[in-house]
Amino acid sequence: MQNFKSEIERRRTFAIISHPDAGKTTLTEKFLLYGGAIASAGSVKGKQSDKHAVSDWMDLEKQRGISITSSVLQFEYDGYCINILDTPGHQDFSEDTYRTLMAADSAVMVIDAAKGIEPQTRKLFKVCAMRDIPIFTFINKMDREARDPFDLLDELEKEFGIGTYPMNWPIGCGQKFRGVYDREARQILSFDDSHRGRERISGIDCDIADTERLDSLIGEAMREELCEQVELLDGACFDFDLDAVRHGKLSPVFFGSALNNFGIEPFLKHFLRMTTSPLPRVAGDVSIDPFDEKFSAFVFKIQANMNKAHRDRIAFMRICSGRFQRDREYYHVQGQKSFRLSQPQQMMASEREVINEAYAGDIIGVFDPGIFSIGDTVCERGSKITFEGIPTFAPEHFAMVEQVDSMKRKQFAKGMNQIAQEGAIQIFFEPGAGLERVIVGVVGVLQFEVLEYRLKNEYGCDLRRNNLAFEQIRWITNEGLDPKTLKLSHGTKWVQDFRGNNLLIFTSEWAIRWVLEDNPGLTLAEFSRGNAGGGEE
Repeated sequence: MQNFKSEIERRRTFAIISHPDAGKTTLTEKFLLYGGAIASAGSVKGKQSDKHAVSDWMDLEKQRGISITSSVLQFEYDGYCINILDTPGHQDFSEDTYRTLMAADSAVMVIDAAKGIEPQTRKLFKVCAMRDIPIFTFINKMDREARDPFDLLDELEKEFGIGTYPMNWPIGCGQKFRGVYDREARQILSFDDSHRGRERISGIDCDIADTERLDSLIGEAMREELCEQVELLDGACFDFDLDAVRHGKLSPVFFGSALNNFGIEPFLKHFLRMTTSPLPRVAGDVSIDPFDEKFSAFVFKIQANMNKAHRDRIAFMRICSGRFQRDREYYHVQGQKSFRLSQPQQMMASEREVINEAYAGDIIGVFDPGIFSIGDTVCERGSKITFEGIPTFAPEHFAMVEQVDSMKRKQFAKGMNQIAQEGAIQIFFEPGAGLERVIVGVVGVLQFEVLEYRLKNEYGCDLRRNNLAFEQIRWITNEGLDPKTLKLSHGTKWVQDFRGNNLLIFTSEWAIRWVLEDNPGLTLAEFSRGNAGGGEE
């Protein structure tokens, strides 16, 4: 029993979020470096070597130099078992990031020191705030020209409505970047960029009161500026409050350079100490304690063809309580049947290792023969647990797609269905038009490119795509209504999803108002009632 409790207590499960190119994936790689999971960090964009980021496992990610799908990375460090959820930064893949945040207990927000808060950062923060999860801020790229650190803190506080507490403070930036002052240890960590982030380094410690030594490290002018700034910080900033941190009301802030591997290990040590072990999860009116011995989990991500040799489909589960054991029977609540999980896997991006057990807080991958949907609950029979569903974003871009080669109909249907079940796209059909032509809805237009790439490379099927002018979608909620009887304008089309639900897609908000005025009694919703992961707004 003691081992069971201690195993859960040492788990830390967090997501890393940012705007594109803020350095999120580089920071992730440095964490893996300290955990011994990799021998050296790869260049994310592959400019100085042929390496690519460990977490960017999809071929298209390596070509584009961006994260397209979230990755799961587990490693050991300093007695902790760490589960990192590396998320896409690009807004076109924000739905995947949102689902991934549902599986995290805390979040690390990476901000470019020169750019400050960017639109995608703002959107992701709101998701974190909605879930009341702790947010830790890493202000990156201090080795380049940066904005005034006081201005950055002020922007964080005003934009997000939370307090900030700088755990360290930068000494200059760009060519004049000399390191950081650790406010807790009251010591200087001196910066040296000669290693270019390729190896683990130890900084030079120097007490801020040691004027002679400090002058030799950073110069008299910078020493005087640092002392003034630290005095101002001590008198004007928020007090440190761990309880406020753990409820998302106060964000500890760290300055450093992920590319140059500076300030990363101190950040990781502070973060692991301040963040929590797995948090309770809501299931209806019940709060599920992670230390409850009965196993429970929910599916937050499905990914097909992670390994080209296997051509299989993996469902990612966040364990919410108890201990998972290989070869035991568990109950799939939505499918209402028991099944045996004989090949549970621990993930390192696309690399896998079969495991015998896992605990609350862990992320495991299980083979999915096509029975799971995002938001599904898996637990011990008789537990009567159903975790809250994961809302689905309404698509904002639509296109008609069909296979180029009519002989590839099976590959086309399989690929479209599997990618849709992952939640990356939503597919709709025109009633009576057959299944050869499909309307695809996506949150961001880059998802069309990913769809075309994956269908060609994973399913051997070329696409023909015709973009449509529709921008809005609504589910028809009237029971028994025959959509054929509706009066529809030219800017409206009736479609069905793969569950047979009736929907209308519109070219504008005006078209929605027109249909509602011309069809008294018609009721529409932005999300489907029957969607496994959705709910009405």
